[in-house]
Amino acid sequence: MTRERTSPFFKIPSHYINGFLTVIFGGSTGVEVSTVVATATVGNMGYKREFSAKMYKRELICAGVAAGVAVLFASPLAGWLFAMEVIARKLRKSLVISCTASAIIAAAFIFFFDHEPLLHFHIKNWNWYAIPFFVLLGLLSGTLAVYFTFLVTRIKSLFAQIHNNFLRVNLGALVVGFLILCFPVLYGDSYHGLNHILETAINEEHISLLLLASLILLKPLAASLTLGAGGDGGVFAPSIVAGAFLGLLLAIFCNNYFHTNLVPLNFALVGAAATLSSAIFAPFTALILACNLVPNGYSLFIPIVIGCFTAKLFSQRLLPYNAYTYDFYKSAKSQEV
Repeated sequence: MTRERTSPFFKIPSHYINGFLTVIFGGSTGVEVSTVVATATVGNMGYKREFSAKMYKRELICAGVAAGVAVLFASPLAGWLFAMEVIARKLRKSLVISCTASAIIAAAFIFFFDHEPLLHFHIKNWNWYAIPFFVLLGLLSGTLAVYFTFLVTRIKSLFAQIHNNFLRVNLGALVVGFLILCFPVLYGDSYHGLNHILETAINEEHISLLLLASLILLKPLAASLTLGAGGDGGVFAPSIVAGAFLGLLLAIFCNNYFHTNLVPLNFALVGAAATLSSAIFAPFTALILACNLVPNGYSLFIPIVIGCFTAKLFSQRLLPYNAYTYDFYKSAKSQEV
């Protein structure tokens, strides 16, 4: 029987602080995985205490993760699904009870404290004739997630060969800084840039297709460089942002050259959900999370379902593992959930 390894207490503040500093100083990633690892450690610390719940290590860790993701995205259901779909990966009574209790408590925090959706746009409608285009977007999103996975694994392996920490961190900072200088949208989690570009698209102003294509390719690259150089973050924000740009690109391209009259905002939301779904292999989590990105996101429930499952199934065909598996389980291996 192998000895269980547990994360020390300092992992809780360290991940929050490191994730915060990584993003505010321009690291092209998000604080989601930092939050997940920190809240998982909270549950793990509960397990280490000598009381009756000691036998429920997985339940305690999943409860911490569920609360962290729920508050982060103002969606208790998304937090519950993430804990069950990605962390627990099994369904049993004790896990359901612990995650449900955690999600309910998180819902109380969300209710009593200020919270706003990530994107301040309203979905108007969607048409059934767009379904083939949503399927196509799902296939492209799955390919984008595989590209992201390839970059994360290869660049982390490359930076791991640089044993001098000062050189590794500063080399990554210089390259990412140069990318941000050329494309300011890549700064931090890029949610601000996404909002600006979506507003431009909704107002029917001109958006360069070349710019969108560049951002689709460079956002995963900048995120991979940030993580490889030692930044604390994960694949949530890069997947959402790059996927949204991909959806915008497809809609605008088809409208300009094939006169399809697609709604760019709808495709941005579906692209974000589909890319996240295939990046973390969690279509239900991505579905609910994407529906909560805008005030009335559930209006796109069917297109998002199509995009999420198409992308996830297609990416599974292309790659046997995903970026989240690599990133989370490498950084939180000691949890052994």
